[in-house]
Parts: sequence; structure tokens; C-alpha cells
Amino acid sequence: MIVFDLTCPQGHRSEAWFASSAAFAEQKKRGLVACPHCGSAEMEKAPMAPAVPAKGNARRDVPPTQPMSNAIPPALRQAMAALAKAQAAALQESTWVGERFAEESRAMHYGERDAATIHGQATPDEAAALVEEGIAVVPLPFPVAPPDELN
Repeated sequence: MIVFDLTCPQGHRSEAWFASSAAFAEQKKRGLVACPHCGSAEMEKAPMAPAVPAKGNARRDVPPTQPMSNAIPPALRQAMAALAKAQAAALQESTWVGERFAEESRAMHYGERDAATIHGQATPDEAAALVEEGIAVVPLPFPVAPPDELN
């Protein structure tokens, strides 16, 4: 896994984990990478300082920086954990439809198939079109891997 600092055209910065640099490129190409602040799909990798370990003979009197998990306030960590748990519970009652999400949502909305709880993938443009048609869709707060890509 690799973490990238990402930035959107509005200057928002965020951090995201990917299996590799190629995985980031593929997800970006498929419209799966979006700014958590404004929803822009025009995310780019931001410049990052490399993590270079200190030499064995380097001075050790400088205190280490806080691990990232300690930099997040406990209340926010608890809220994120509760949100992740709620999402996992909701997904247990939902059917994965993959890239057919927009098509399946429309079919249910217009009565062409029985209503059901589904989740899948939609580009930002597809999601916006669904909302414009009055179809209720909600982005998931945490990424979901397709069932065939799970370990």
C-alpha cells in the first residue's frame, strides 16, 4: 500500500491509500477518485516529502513526530469508526451492481424493476445526472472494493 497526498483544482488537499501508483491511475481514469471536500474528480498527486530514514550515526535528541493516528483527535477517530461500522452494516443488506449502478438505479426509479438496496460504481457525471433526474443516490464515505477484487 502507498499513501498519496492529493489536491484538486480548488486547492483542497486530502490523503488516500492505494495498492500502487498504477492503482491510483486506474481508479482516477475510472472516475473513482474525487475530492472529499468539493467532489471534483480532477484530483492530482500533490508534491510529497520523501520519508528518508536517519543515518545510524545521526543525533537522536530530536523528539520523533507524532504518528498520524495520534494526530487525529480521538472524537474524530471514534466518529469515523462508527461511520465505517454503519456503512459495513448497510452494505450487508445491499447488492453489488458494479458499473451498472446508474442503469440499475434508473430502472428501479422508473418502475422497470423491483426496488432494492444496491451499491456500485458511478462516475461523477453519472451521479450528477441521477440526482438531476430526481433519483436519490448517496456516495459512500469509504471506498468499497468490488467483491471479485477482495482477498
